[in-house]
Amino acid sequence: MAKLNNIGLSKNDYKGAPTTLCQGCGHNSIISQIIAACYEMDMLPEDIVKFSGIGCSSKAPTYMLNRSFGFNGLHGRMPALATGALLGDPTLTGIAMSGDGDSASIGMGQFKHIMRRNVPLVYVIANNGVYGLTKGQLSATSEVGLTLKKQGANELEPIDICLEAMASNATFVARAFAGDPKQVKTLIKAAIHHNGTAILDIISPCVTFNNKDTSMHSYAWGREHETPIHDLSFIPARDEIMIEDFEEGTMQEVIMHDGSKIRLQKVERSYDPTNRIAAVQLIEESRANDLLLTGLIYIAPNRPSLMDTLNLPETPINRLKCEDMRPAPETLVKINAAMF
Repeated sequence: MAKLNNIGLSKNDYKGAPTTLCQGCGHNSIISQIIAACYEMDMLPEDIVKFSGIGCSSKAPTYMLNRSFGFNGLHGRMPALATGALLGDPTLTGIAMSGDGDSASIGMGQFKHIMRRNVPLVYVIANNGVYGLTKGQLSATSEVGLTLKKQGANELEPIDICLEAMASNATFVARAFAGDPKQVKTLIKAAIHHNGTAILDIISPCVTFNNKDTSMHSYAWGREHETPIHDLSFIPARDEIMIEDFEEGTMQEVIMHDGSKIRLQKVERSYDPTNRIAAVQLIEESRANDLLLTGLIYIAPNRPSLMDTLNLPETPINRLKCEDMRPAPETLVKINAAMF
């Protein structure tokens, strides 16, 4: 008999159609961790809405949460779609999956503006450094010197998604490696509880077009160069908080807006993810030293989200009746009179 979570659902209730992505694709691993996180957090699938743009990564809504409503949008336009849908019903939890082509190329403008608005959204970027859906061209995140059969060698500096997120005043920035599923799942849980746009840049190897051992988006390179900046654990607000004895300076807790916590235990370095300057320095350091530093890079848990700044009604807009939205005749008379 399948194991049920606290709301009586099995893990199968969170799955989607069988994947058609290549066997071993990092995107499949990310999708599995989204499914696992939602199952373990007892989230009702009908309270989740999925978004994507165009690309291999953007097939994700088909492969997960088949009881959740989903939108597969235009190339690079997913953020606008998500903003409109979540304004229509702020009670829903938005989970978006994009790629480096969808967000770091054609969608860069929308990518930056959703962070500026701080829309409550889990924004996963499955970053494989290649256009896999169109058969292996260089992407905006391909490293200098990367040689691909379809396009030759890359001579352009890559876009760093986390650095772009910091420049756009994102309130939650994390980097992970698809080959580290435990860390990916913990970051997804924390992102779901963040009151704002949570950017997860997940290095997701393309086993067909970009998995040479020397490629910075490959499994081999990621496993060799990954350096977690801390051990992560996520504590939901409803759970009893049990703190064991730790040496001074070895653990830090970040309290989320709903009372849940992210617990950061020091691994090799002391690092404060609420320090914006330190976060930018960390990203630059990883670029300079060819390191894949993973974990929670930056968080600003107290900045208001877009929903907090708008005077939205208690009833979601998409559930208001016509008579609730249509001005009364006397109201229209007053409006017209005010024009003269």
